[in-house]
Amino acid sequence: MYRFLVIIEKAENNYSAYSPDLPGCVATGKTKERAARNMHEAIEVHVRGLRQDRLPIPKPHSQAEYVAVT
Repeated sequence: MYRFLVIIEKAENNYSAYSPDLPGCVATGKTKERAARNMHEAIEVHVRGLRQDRLPIPKPHSQAEYVAVT
């Protein structure tokens, strides 16, 4: 099993999502939740394509952390 960091950003009229560990793998959605579900599906398709093409699946290396500043 792989665990990839997904970044979800608010755009003007929707949300966009991407994974820093999977360049080119992106998704959008009208809501944050929909963008997350679409990104999950996009990652599954992306990884399946890499396997079919016998290409290596990138090892996840990205992490996220919130920093509070006053």
